[in-house]
Amino acid sequence: MRERTRKVVYAFETTVQAMHMEACCMNGGYAGRLIPVPRQITAGCGLAWSAPWEEKEKLEQMMEQNGIKTQGVYDLML
Repeated sequence: MRERTRKVVYAFETTVQAMHMEACCMNGGYAGRLIPVPRQITAGCGLAWSAPWEEKEKLEQMMEQNGIKTQGVYDLML
């Protein structure tokens, strides 16, 4: 079984927003991946972006620059 680590998880209202986050992160070389929304939270589209907690500040700067809106930001052990 994989050891759980601290993650920042961004939830989205729509799949389009989640896919935009994925594209921006892939193009910019940011860490993370799309995951199904963890059961600890709820989100409109069922997808969330999970990344190492240490990447939170860089990701949020990138999201601001690209106009990416989230439904919520969570600190989870995944």
